[in-house]
Amino acid sequence: MSMACQKCQQQLPLPAQSKLFRCHCGNLIPLGNSDRSLPVQEHGRFSSKMRRFRDKIRINSSRTNSLSHSPSTSPRLSLIFTKPPPSGKRALLCGVSYKNEKSRLRGTLHDVNGMRTLLVQKFSFSEESILILAEEAAYKSPTRRNILEAFKWLMTDLKSGDSLVFYFSGHGLRQPDFIEDELDGFDETICPLDFRTEGMILDNAINDILVKPLTPGVTLHAIIDSCHSGTTLDLPWVYNRDRKSWDDNRPPSRTNKGTSGGRAFGFSACRDNQLAADTSAFSPEKMMMGAMTYTFIKALSENANITYQELLDYMHNEIEKVNKARCPLLKVFQRKIDQEPVLSSSEKFDTNTKFKL
Repeated sequence: MSMACQKCQQQLPLPAQSKLFRCHCGNLIPLGNSDRSLPVQEHGRFSSKMRRFRDKIRINSSRTNSLSHSPSTSPRLSLIFTKPPPSGKRALLCGVSYKNEKSRLRGTLHDVNGMRTLLVQKFSFSEESILILAEEAAYKSPTRRNILEAFKWLMTDLKSGDSLVFYFSGHGLRQPDFIEDELDGFDETICPLDFRTEGMILDNAINDILVKPLTPGVTLHAIIDSCHSGTTLDLPWVYNRDRKSWDDNRPPSRTNKGTSGGRAFGFSACRDNQLAADTSAFSPEKMMMGAMTYTFIKALSENANITYQELLDYMHNEIEKVNKARCPLLKVFQRKIDQEPVLSSSEKFDTNTKFKL
């Protein structure tokens, strides 16, 4: 097995039983048991500009490792989140625009505002029960540290009957997995605002912090609008829409990726090997939004008694409608929205069950 040096790009053999390797160019490469500092395979919420700085991305392995397997190592909650979260319903909404990056996204703030309105008007969430991280003066910044601390806010003092929501709109990446924790050989990630300097947040960490602590009677719905997001929560079961059945997503290592008795549901923008669109194609006002977020909100706004199956089908069908409606003369210039929303779960269930938060 080999890997590429991030500095000189030369292919290097992976030495056995070594945690640090020095390339001939002088670059030190950490080779720990997980989350190695390797080149990223592909890039997040679709933007051709993301490819231009692929080799500039540096994964901070030490910071990533500290949260890959144990939620107890998450940073101490800072003063900005010391107000106790309300019991019952609460939500964490993260929108990352990367304003100062070439890979800037223009729809994430609209995404967050749309999700907030949906939760308040359709699902009776109070304003006080919603914590928003975004690059606006009214909110705290969606840095890596703030997102991890907000995770802790969301998961504090869980009680039976609690309904939790985690929403993320931003870039998603993937990196090679070397601990046999992934069926496809890649770890999926979300990218905080400062991911180039502070590192990404891996699916292992998200599962450890948001999924495993869920106790009986507690439910989490995670909505992830980013590229490579199909299994961002590392949930054991992924719904196969074609066969109307559940695919086993448990890792080859047989590591437990389930809850502590609660339930976790994941709605993702696309499969792990796909890109997600930031587009105005769905909005009559030509407002930029994530394709998945727009169709998710629209489905729930129009259908009070929609089921999980109907919600997934609705998103698929709306994306297909937009693709079919593209002008034949402009298809060569218009990128097809090639993404398939994914439903995953901590346990198999009847998808004809009514969706509720």
